[in-house]
Amino acid sequence: MTTTRVLGRSGIEVSALGMGCWAIGGPLWGENWQPFGWGEVDDDESIRTVHRALDLGVTLFDTASNYGAGHSERVLGRALAGRRDEAVIATKFGNISDEATRLATGSDASPAYAVRSLEESLRRLGTDHVDLYQLHLGALSTDAALDLVGTLEDLVTAGKIRAYGWSTDNPDKALAFAAAGPHCAAIQHDQSVLQDNARMLSVCEAVDQASVNRGPLAMGLLTGKYHGAAGRLGDDDVRGRAPEWLSWFADGVATPEWADRVDQVRAALTADGRTLAQGALGWLLARSPRTLPIPGCRTVAQAEENFGTLALGPLSDEAFAEVERLLADLRTVPAA
Repeated sequence: MTTTRVLGRSGIEVSALGMGCWAIGGPLWGENWQPFGWGEVDDDESIRTVHRALDLGVTLFDTASNYGAGHSERVLGRALAGRRDEAVIATKFGNISDEATRLATGSDASPAYAVRSLEESLRRLGTDHVDLYQLHLGALSTDAALDLVGTLEDLVTAGKIRAYGWSTDNPDKALAFAAAGPHCAAIQHDQSVLQDNARMLSVCEAVDQASVNRGPLAMGLLTGKYHGAAGRLGDDDVRGRAPEWLSWFADGVATPEWADRVDQVRAALTADGRTLAQGALGWLLARSPRTLPIPGCRTVAQAEENFGTLALGPLSDEAFAEVERLLADLRTVPAA
C-alpha cells in the first residue's frame, strides 16, 4: 500500500497524511478575547504526539507563525530536535501575533515581512530551512499575492525554503499564484467529506499542485465527539466561541444540522471497521491522488487513531460511492 505522496511540482515525497500543528500552539486571542486557539495544552504531551506521529510514518508537519503566537513552532522545533531529517516542515506567514501577550495583532502581506517572518520561524523551529512556506492570508488580492512571488523565489534560491504555496479557498486566486510561481508546489484549502472543493482539486491537477487539506475532520466534527452538550467545548477554544466563518459548531457543540450529516454517513465511513475519523480521512485519500490531509493532533491517542489511517489506506470504491450518494446535494461540479 502506498503511504506517501508527492508535494506537487516540488518533487518532495511526504507521508500521505500530515500532522496539523495548530492545536499544539495553545491559546491565541483576538479582538474582544475571541479565541483563535484550541485551549490550553501540555507541551510534553505535544512532543510525545509528534514523536508518535513520526514513528507511525508521518513526515509532514504543518504549522504557522501565529499558532499560539509562535508557540506551535517552538514546540515542533523541540520535538524535531535530532530528527529534523525525518520531517518535512510546512509553516505560514502573514498573520502577526505577539509572543508575550498571545494576542493576534493584524496582518502584513509585504515582501519584507515575508522575509522577516521566515527568519523568526526558523529561529523558533531551530532549523536552517523550511520545506514549504505558505501565504496565510486567504482573502488577499491576487495582485498582492503575486507581488510576493519574486521574494519567495529568492528565498528558494537562497536555500531558506524548498517550495511555497498559498492557503486560500479561492480556486481562481490559487490558479494565478501557482501559474506565476515556478516553485509554488501546494495550495492549502478547506477540504473534507462534508466540504468538497472540486474546483480547487481541478486547479491542483491542472498546474501540478498538492492539495493540502486543512479541516479534514471539520475541526473535530467528523470524530463524532461533540454531538450534544456532553461534548461541549470551553470558551478558550475557537470552537467554543465559534467565529462567523466556523459553521460546524455553535455554543461549543456541533450544530444539529451538521451533526445529522455526520450521522448520515457514519455507517458508510466505518463499514470496514475504521473509526469515524479514519473513515473521513480515508475518503480524502480516495478523493484524489493529490490530497494531503493534515488532521490536528495534541495527544498520542489522537495521533494513533488519525495516523492509523495510513495502514488502512483509501476508502473502498463501494464505500466512497455510498458516501457520495448520501451527500450528493452538497457536491458542486467544477466550472468548465
